[in-house]
Amino acid sequence: MPARIRLQRHGKKNQPFYHIVVADGRAPRDGRFIEKLGTYNPLTNPATIDLNLDKAVEWLKNGAQPSDTARRILSYKGALLKRHLQIGVEKGAISQEQADVKFNEWLKAKETKIANVKSEVDNAKRDSKKAAMEAEKKANEAKAAAVAAKRQAAAEAEAAAKAEAEAAEAPAEEAAEAPAAE
Repeated sequence: MPARIRLQRHGKKNQPFYHIVVADGRAPRDGRFIEKLGTYNPLTNPATIDLNLDKAVEWLKNGAQPSDTARRILSYKGALLKRHLQIGVEKGAISQEQADVKFNEWLKAKETKIANVKSEVDNAKRDSKKAAMEAEKKANEAKAAAVAAKRQAAAEAEAAAKAEAEAAEAPAEEAAEAPAAE
C-alpha cells in the first residue's frame, strides 16, 4: 500500500485542529504515521497552515498520494507547483533558476492575495463593530428619551396633583376662616 499524505484530527469537539502527516494507507486516520509535515487550523480566517514545503515535495516525489483535502492544502501552499517545476527541471525543459524564479513569483502573488484577504477580514470586523456601536448608541438614546419623557410626565402629574391639592385646601381654609370671622 502506498504512503498517503493526509490529515490527522486533533482538538476538542467542534474545535478541530489537524496535523498533516505521511502515513501508510492502511493505518487508521488518527493512528500511526511515518512523518509529520505540518499543521492546519481551519478555525482562523483565513485558515492557518504551517507546512514543511521541502519535505512535502520530497514525499510527493517519492510517490506519496495526498488525500483530497491534503491535495488542496498542498496546492494552496505551492507544494504541487514546486513538484511540477521540479519535473520540468528533471526533464530538461527549464533550468533550476527559471523554476525558482517562477515559484518565487507565484509565492509573492499568493502572499499579497492572503494579505488582502486578512485586511478585508479586519476591515469587516472593524466595520461591524462600528455599526454595532452606532446601533447601541441609537438604542441608548431612544431609551434615554423614553425615560426622560416618563420622568417629565410623572413630574407634570405630580405638579398637577399638588395644584389640585392646593386648590382644594384654599376653599377649605376660606370656609374655615369665614365662620371664625362672624
